[in-house]
Amino acid sequence: MSDILNFIDGAYVAGGGRWFDVVNPATGQPHARASEAAEADVDRAVAAARRAMAGPWGRTSEADRTAMLNAIADEIDRRAEDFLAAEIADTGKPLSLAGTVDIPRGAANFRIFAKMIGAEAERLYEMATPDGAGALNYAIRRPKGVVAVISPWNLPLLLMTWKVAPALACGNAVVCKPSEETPSTCALLGEVMRAVGLPDGVFNVVHGFGPGSAGAFLTAHPDVDAITFTGETRTGEAIMKAAAVGTRDISSELGGKNAGVIFADCDLEAAIEGTARSTFTNCGQVCLCTERLYVERPIFDAFVAGLKAKAEALVPGAPFDSATTIGPLISAEHRTKVMGYFETAAADGATVVTGGSAFALPGDHEGGFFVRPTLWTGLAEDSAAVREEVFGPVAHIAPFDSEAEAIALANDTRYGLAATLWTRDLSRAHRVGAALEAGIIWVNTWNLRDLRTAFGGAKQSGIGREGGAYSFDFYSETRNICIKL
Repeated sequence: MSDILNFIDGAYVAGGGRWFDVVNPATGQPHARASEAAEADVDRAVAAARRAMAGPWGRTSEADRTAMLNAIADEIDRRAEDFLAAEIADTGKPLSLAGTVDIPRGAANFRIFAKMIGAEAERLYEMATPDGAGALNYAIRRPKGVVAVISPWNLPLLLMTWKVAPALACGNAVVCKPSEETPSTCALLGEVMRAVGLPDGVFNVVHGFGPGSAGAFLTAHPDVDAITFTGETRTGEAIMKAAAVGTRDISSELGGKNAGVIFADCDLEAAIEGTARSTFTNCGQVCLCTERLYVERPIFDAFVAGLKAKAEALVPGAPFDSATTIGPLISAEHRTKVMGYFETAAADGATVVTGGSAFALPGDHEGGFFVRPTLWTGLAEDSAAVREEVFGPVAHIAPFDSEAEAIALANDTRYGLAATLWTRDLSRAHRVGAALEAGIIWVNTWNLRDLRTAFGGAKQSGIGREGGAYSFDFYSETRNICIKL
């Protein structure tokens, strides 16, 4: 087994906490061990970031930051195979997914924000004054300082770089806390930062858990100026409480129970194909996945049959096997949670269209955390399987009879992250799209992302928006300067 170390002030170091195993979900066996950061290690990482901000990095030009971000992207591409191996070992996801989405997006995140550095021109406002001489107001952006970056296990490199790239683009220093389930690619980023010459202390990584560990130490640290977090809602609430001390800025993307609304006038084949992606991608472990499906009654039976066929065509197996199209859940604990919903749904009277059990794989993957893609019908809207985020390859399918009913059903949730809408009627697309209470709504597609657009959730799915200029609004302070003429 390899050792995964903390990365503090430009050096890899063992932390003062315990060592913990990092398990490959496809086999159920440890493939590495990680060093937990003690509170003193977090203190050193934050202090290193603070020193970096006081040094040359805090005065870097836009041109220098642009060059640095592009160099980071190039180095990720150069070491793509290393990142791919680390990502697959941590997550167990198929090569077909990690190799085409996770690793390429890790590099793309740096390139898109490199392009945007300086794109926001200084805003200049002339104003009249009582003496007639006038005044000029203009706005400038300055880095916030030290940013704590906390990312989840489902898209480890993609979501970490989605935050680190704009933070560095704005001139901040970062202390990252990846999930304890998937620390490898974030740790590997330290090698990239050293290779391209990023100053020591600008990028730091501390490993560990939440309460009583690196996560809590980092979010409570008084020298952290802002916190960005992606994860489940209860953890987000705890981080918000920590951020309230010192009134630090926070951006959070939290849980979801996303709805898909499928009208009878849709392209049925495209709707089934797109919904299969939105339900089963990464074994349903994507915050944007669709777990509640509302289908107009005339096409309900045909849609259910079509989605059932797509679910049953998915092939579990070894991540590097080209035939594998669905990977495992992240851990034994998470599999227990997901299968608990299988039992709850059955007790609540669900009709199991397909799935509802674990996969039994032979050989080296016998201990992997695989479950069958699962579809239900017949549940009441107050069933736990319909109300609560399962975060697995599951969906409940229910019929509706009117546009108003579909909107009401889709919006009847405490979450509001994403939604999908399938219809050929352009007017309906605009009308229903605007009525759905979610941060992002896809029409006749799913997860089609322009990285310059706003991304974030409503209700209990988070606070704030990131992406493009919206990220710059969070990772920088806007200062207004008024000059009397």
